Amino acid sequence: MLTRRTFLGGSGAALLGAALVSKAGAALLPDAPSTASATTAAPLAPPNGQPYNPVVTLNGWTLPWRMKNGWKEFHLIAEPVVREIAPGMHANLWGYNGQAPGPTIEAVEGDLVRIFVTNKLPEHTTVHWHGMPVPCGMDGVGGLTQPHIPPGKTFVYEFRLERAGTFMYHPHSDEMVQMAMGMMGLFIVHPRDPQAMRVDRDFVFLMSAYAIDPGTYAPRVDEMTDFNTWAWNARVFPGIDPLPVRAGDRVRIRFGNLTMTNHPIHLHGYRFEVAGTDGGWVPSSARWPEVTVDVGVGQMRAIEFIADRPGDWAFHCHKSHHTMNAMDHRKPAASGVSESDRAKPKHEDRAMGGMGGMGNMEGMEGMEGMKGMPDMGGMPGMEDSTGGMSMPLPENTLPMMTGTGPFGPLEMGGMFSVVKVRENLARDDYRDPGWYAHPEGTVAREYTVTPEHA
Repeated sequence: MLTRRTFLGGSGAALLGAALVSKAGAALLPDAPSTASATTAAPLAPPNGQPYNPVVTLNGWTLPWRMKNGWKEFHLIAEPVVREIAPGMHANLWGYNGQAPGPTIEAVEGDLVRIFVTNKLPEHTTVHWHGMPVPCGMDGVGGLTQPHIPPGKTFVYEFRLERAGTFMYHPHSDEMVQMAMGMMGLFIVHPRDPQAMRVDRDFVFLMSAYAIDPGTYAPRVDEMTDFNTWAWNARVFPGIDPLPVRAGDRVRIRFGNLTMTNHPIHLHGYRFEVAGTDGGWVPSSARWPEVTVDVGVGQMRAIEFIADRPGDWAFHCHKSHHTMNAMDHRKPAASGVSESDRAKPKHEDRAMGGMGGMGNMEGMEGMEGMKGMPDMGGMPGMEDSTGGMSMPLPENTLPMMTGTGPFGPLEMGGMFSVVKVRENLARDDYRDPGWYAHPEGTVAREYTVTPEHA
């Protein structure tokens, strides 16, 4: 008989023996739903337990649970996955339940949660509950607070949710490799009172970064600084869904940073208030206004605003290279340099209008394949921003700057999306409403001299 003692056996996460992961043992575990879909799922209303207002995970979904003897039981499967980064690019990652990042876990302050973790990776793993107050033996640090979870085994974590807030989960086992491969997810703990800090729309996403060379499918897990795929929930623009918002709604957007650098997140058109940090919710009297909020490594932020300005408002990281797609940083930059000048030796740099950075081109490294069209220094997809230039992209590689809006090329990539504020959206409608119809006379236009202005 499977009892709580069988699960725990002590203070740490407990191993379910191989016999219990047989067909008979598997029947005792909750289901482990899986999906490979990269579209934003509708919010999952709680089917039982304490009521709460569910979140919407950008290009993601919420993990269902079962209730058993007063415990909410979840089942995570750590496994290799294939993630569509954007149409035209896939990545071989590691994640949970068919996706990277894994599904969002939602529960309520005070809930008892039991989370089974089955390891289908080729190496051991653990799960750390980032920012959450849990018993030490449930903290998920392999070798320190628990044994590592071997391949093919299932561990169980049990704890009470002590504090509402925005949290994350990720491995603390071969951490650099496993997080570089995409292993992470969000854990949302809702207030016990569903009316506390209530908003009309509550979006969440995780920031991640990968080093995926043009023409390849798997991240370079030994990379520490030179990443080229900057993602929200393992998606890059134009693959990141918009955030549809009904005019007049109070909107919350929460985001966590599990990259190796900070991200100044900027919303056009609005002044928002910083409503939550790693330490929890900021009291109303202590919130402060911003238009950009910086999110450090391992940090979480929540912002809130009233959607009182209809339109399509850009929402992005304000580091310019984080709103671009795959680049090869090892090649010389050649934008704006003629093909003849590119062949000049280093000592002629001064004649190139100050392009001293081109002086590393001895031997013409990286210039192979020039057949009437200069190689743009390893920057695939320049055809999207140069008005007619065309060159083939490597396999499984996105243009560096891409996307088309109602007025032409958007020239974006990476960590970029659009908050779409509309007056005619239904309360629970999260479908893309299309491009904004600007009122007449409210769009910037070419200046022309008319007789009355002459």
